[in-house]
Amino acid sequence: MATPVTSGCEPFSAGGGELGVVVLHGFTGCPHSLRPIAEALANRGYAVELPLLPGHGTAVEDLIPMRWEDWAREAAAAHDALAARCRRVAAVGLSMGGGLAAWLAEQRPELAALVLVNPLVQPIAKELRDGVTDLLAAGAVTIEGVANDIAKPGGDEYGYSTLPIEAAASLMDGLEDVAGALGTITCPTLVLTSRQDHVVSTDNSELVVATVPGRVEHHWLERSYHVATLDFDAELVESETCRFLDAAFESE
Repeated sequence: MATPVTSGCEPFSAGGGELGVVVLHGFTGCPHSLRPIAEALANRGYAVELPLLPGHGTAVEDLIPMRWEDWAREAAAAHDALAARCRRVAAVGLSMGGGLAAWLAEQRPELAALVLVNPLVQPIAKELRDGVTDLLAAGAVTIEGVANDIAKPGGDEYGYSTLPIEAAASLMDGLEDVAGALGTITCPTLVLTSRQDHVVSTDNSELVVATVPGRVEHHWLERSYHVATLDFDAELVESETCRFLDAAFESE
């Protein structure tokens, strides 16, 4: 019997018009972290798909067997569902969702625009990866989680309190390909980066800015931690996302 989706973690979908946006959440998180942006885009008339990525939003046990291929498949399905009914499609992603959005831009060169919020686009350093291998060899299944890196008091992204090690290792494997293909992204790209992020290092954003050959805008967020979409800079993230996508679609 499938584990029911936790209240507040549900996916979001909006019919909208001929322009669509796929919105992607992070590892161990859920659509709640991006729901305000998704709703803002829907209110502007965009068709929106904010999927619940496999293994998320229920119980951490459901995430343990999931792999990069599962999340990439879901991201592609959400994009393709929009592409089937929209003239153009853009992508927005937070953390691992940013890595998936970048992967979409690499796999779907027709993507109209890309917005990355504290994106995770490169694998961890070799010494840390060796530590992951040692943990797996010792029989460990999960470690302490990374949810709720939010400066604003009371912030809650509805993420898991623990992190599945083998699923995280698969994520790192997937990001090897993402990082290696950043130079193929040609669509307009907006990168929003928190100065203080205790989950994803800022060199991920800096790698995107340095490597993506298309037009790239980079803005620093001064008041927020990793989950900036629910933090003190949430309104800024939302307004910049809407501004950038409006301009990208209008320029076609």
